[in-house]
Amino acid sequence: MTEEIFRDDAYAQSCEATVSAIDGDGIRLDRTVFYPMGGGQPGDTGVLKTADGRSIAITDTLKHRQTGEHVHVPADGAPALNAGETVSAEIDWQRRYRHMRMHTCLHLLCAVVTGGVTGGSIGEAKGRLDFDLPDQTLDKEHITAELNRLIEEDHPLDGRWIDDGELAANPELVRTMSVKPPSGAGRVRVIDIPGVDLQPCGGTHVRATGEIGRVRVGKIENKGRHNRRINILFDE
Repeated sequence: MTEEIFRDDAYAQSCEATVSAIDGDGIRLDRTVFYPMGGGQPGDTGVLKTADGRSIAITDTLKHRQTGEHVHVPADGAPALNAGETVSAEIDWQRRYRHMRMHTCLHLLCAVVTGGVTGGSIGEAKGRLDFDLPDQTLDKEHITAELNRLIEEDHPLDGRWIDDGELAANPELVRTMSVKPPSGAGRVRVIDIPGVDLQPCGGTHVRATGEIGRVRVGKIENKGRHNRRINILFDE
């Protein structure tokens, strides 16, 4: 398994790592600051740098379904690496930080809108969540105002771990209907915004809601009889 530095420090922008393997899927490292695609959040991009000056652009990061290792996908034509080499792994921080801000905002959206989450995605400029809300009218201006209120209140975030038993005893913590948090490993990571939102999540987030900046609700779309899609944009 790859040591996931970003789990404990989402603000870590680089780390020293050793190449553990290379195959047709990409480059494996023993440790990384690169977040792998999952939970609606894109995989990180960035660069791997060697002591002799080679620079390997990374265009995506994935998690291997079988081994759980992180796969860093190099750009076409990137310089070669060998197993055992030491590299400096550096993420595209501006892109990641915007993902962190938007991901945190979607937690606030879960606090403002009551309903099971059926899907979602996170981007650099916008994000969305789909809710199971069959017969409910949503007020775009009200949602925007509530989101910005919670942002301006600058609530702190706390990432912590609970055991599988605690999660099983509190099923209401799980808001996502289509994807369940991983269990069976003994513990599950939760993101706690005290008094606002608490739910399992493996993504990266900011330290306090004030870092998100102002947002606005874009389109609210009907996606079938039950699904209501709420689009969120940075209001910059």
